[in-house]
Amino acid sequence: MDLRKTAVTLTALLTTGLVAPVVAPSADAVVVRPALAAAAKAGPTKTDGCLKSVPEPGSTTPVKICYSIFKPAGATARKRVPMLMHSHGWGGSRVTKAADLKEYLAAGYGVLSFDQRGFGESGGQAHVESPSREGADVRRLVGLISRLPWVRQDAKGDPRLGAVGGSYGGGYQFVGAFEELRIHGKPVFDALAPEITWNSLKGSLAPDNVARTEWALALSAAALPSNALPTNVYAALTEAAATGTWPDGNGPTGQDLDTFFKHNGPAWHVSQGRKLDIPVLFGQGTTDGLFPLEQGLTNWRTAITAKARKRSIFVGYNGGHVLPQVLPAGVNVTSDPCSKQLAGGNFRRLSIRFFDEQLKGRDRRLGGYGRIHLATAASRCITVKSPDANRAVPIAGPVVSTTAAGVPLPYEIAAGPLKVAGTPYLTAAVTAAGVENRAFYGLAVGTSPLDAHLVQNNVLPLREPTAVSGVRRRIALPSVAVDVPKGQHLYLLVSPLSDTFVGMASRVPGVISLADTVVHLPVVN
Repeated sequence: MDLRKTAVTLTALLTTGLVAPVVAPSADAVVVRPALAAAAKAGPTKTDGCLKSVPEPGSTTPVKICYSIFKPAGATARKRVPMLMHSHGWGGSRVTKAADLKEYLAAGYGVLSFDQRGFGESGGQAHVESPSREGADVRRLVGLISRLPWVRQDAKGDPRLGAVGGSYGGGYQFVGAFEELRIHGKPVFDALAPEITWNSLKGSLAPDNVARTEWALALSAAALPSNALPTNVYAALTEAAATGTWPDGNGPTGQDLDTFFKHNGPAWHVSQGRKLDIPVLFGQGTTDGLFPLEQGLTNWRTAITAKARKRSIFVGYNGGHVLPQVLPAGVNVTSDPCSKQLAGGNFRRLSIRFFDEQLKGRDRRLGGYGRIHLATAASRCITVKSPDANRAVPIAGPVVSTTAAGVPLPYEIAAGPLKVAGTPYLTAAVTAAGVENRAFYGLAVGTSPLDAHLVQNNVLPLREPTAVSGVRRRIALPSVAVDVPKGQHLYLLVSPLSDTFVGMASRVPGVISLADTVVHLPVVN
């Protein structure tokens, strides 16, 4: 695998092109470089700076976190405006050009874009959205925003605040809001718009303890230019790619990613009894291979309250973190029909209308609240209230896959016309011999088994570490949205190999057999 090419691809995919406006130096600022002052009347102004945040483990030296603040034209102490925070994807850096944020600035929002710890001009190392590190950084930046005289304030230390950004730039939104909730009893953020981000890092990088090899390597490679990751994490991710299992302290390097990543995502906060009671505009890639659709749907179901869901919108689009899915074959589509349907444009346009209603109290006649809107590979939009499976379809006969080598095998589930949107799963009695038995499962469509291809771009593994015989299992399937037309069929596709999980097939040749298999589908009636 070409790591350099993969790192470039990952960086391009994870870094979202948003920018940040605004600023007035604060008591925390250690560097201030005013810019564009002469253009204040003509357009937005920008101020660059850095503030001091918590030290790295084992150090007493504060870490600098650098930012660019964009102040929109017309914003004053007498005409205050809401603020949006923004940050970049993994391996990226903050936005420094107002042109990249022109839609937000023109809509009357200030923007603060910042380099996350370990990237850009900021110091320290990346702890992958740790509450005690990156969470503290976000809280310091919120404090800075609360002292800007032209930013609308709801109370002392409580600015009118939204947030944007994708992937790692979505991760800071959740760690920031959850940490404010944990410490102050309220999230401080008034609305969020995270894109293509995660619920659980382990669940994303190693479902069922099987490593997504390409992404584990790419994560390491994209962090190398700035040496962003702690040394032990590089070693652990290399172990994951080499062995195909999640480093839990018992592997050859002795590294423990369970401990490192334990608190780094909404899943942990939810396990501690915390939920955000604020509106969220979720954007997730239906063809995303790193943080798949089910990661976003899990956040929708668990990370926000039922009350907040009524004021929130979920949009799935074709895109995200995408590498070619060749074995088994996937699709190559980039489109966002649901944002177009809801707001007449792309996700950014949708986010502006969303923030206008949630931060400014303007009626922009935006529909779709309390619903999940998912793009199909055919670029149609399917809207549902729940992603949960509601129909059980048995498969006649055994579902068999070779292990370690072989070709994908399709098993027919149902004939079209049929609409499926949400999170399906299997129940079956599993039989496998040997050790480290693995197979990969997904939904496929085609006119016949010969041309069946994955609905979107994902499979999920079943791992049986030891021999089993007739053990009943619930097997996860990738979340999907598909409109199966008349004349085509929906299949369960079972593969011994996956290029996303390259090298992670079974350790010895053999067979995994499923008996009494039932496919549980979220069917749209």
